[in-house]
Amino acid sequence: MPLTLIGGAILFAACVEIPTGANDILSFEFAPLPSPSVVLGDSLRDSLGAVRGITLKAFNYSGDEVQNPEVTFTAVDRGVRVTSTGVVIGDSVRSSARIVATVRELTSTVTIAVTPRPDTVIGSNDRDSLLYSVVDTASNVSAAIGVRVLSYSPVSNDSSVAAYLVSFRVASPGDTALARLVNDNGARSSLDTTDSRGVAGRRIKLDVTRLTSLTDSVIVQAFVKYRGINVRGSPARLVLKVKPKP
Repeated sequence: MPLTLIGGAILFAACVEIPTGANDILSFEFAPLPSPSVVLGDSLRDSLGAVRGITLKAFNYSGDEVQNPEVTFTAVDRGVRVTSTGVVIGDSVRSSARIVATVRELTSTVTIAVTPRPDTVIGSNDRDSLLYSVVDTASNVSAAIGVRVLSYSPVSNDSSVAAYLVSFRVASPGDTALARLVNDNGARSSLDTTDSRGVAGRRIKLDVTRLTSLTDSVIVQAFVKYRGINVRGSPARLVLKVKPKP
């Protein structure tokens, strides 16, 4: 009987014969979505603005990939439609909508948000400061600096654009080892997804041994694009002033 999982599917051998042929599918998994959301009235797109569908990989008993598996996609929730090739179209704004993929006896579910069209970026804690220590280097991480992504579409009472990708780049200093973009867990990361308020941000981790002066600034650019083109206010300029602890 089939076992349904979020993000992947595998066939269990309870009372059934395990398929062992080279083209027999034992399991499959979704490839990462090109975006965590689809814009209302548009198709799912990647970071360059190209339309991309849901894709997956299927595997046989030996763990080898089975090429061109026959897949059926079904939208379970309102808010989205999905074509036979896995292209998702946003019909109404919602925080998540489920799409089921079926490959022979196997099923698995992926979720995607439907968001209003992003058209404006404003700062969200876009000016901040960090007092660094040459002794306690673990504390040399800033609070998140970032942006808020908005939509002034008349179809939504809330102008926030949630579940949308924002990319960040350190513009200055040029020494990328001095100032690194990190997530809340301290891992290096230059990409974030907006929360329910439309806010996305990254922290700055300093290597104080590479500072060239006692007072300095880190300049970060935040990019928000729709169909591959910067929306109004993008790239946004974020500034972190850094000073030694007294």
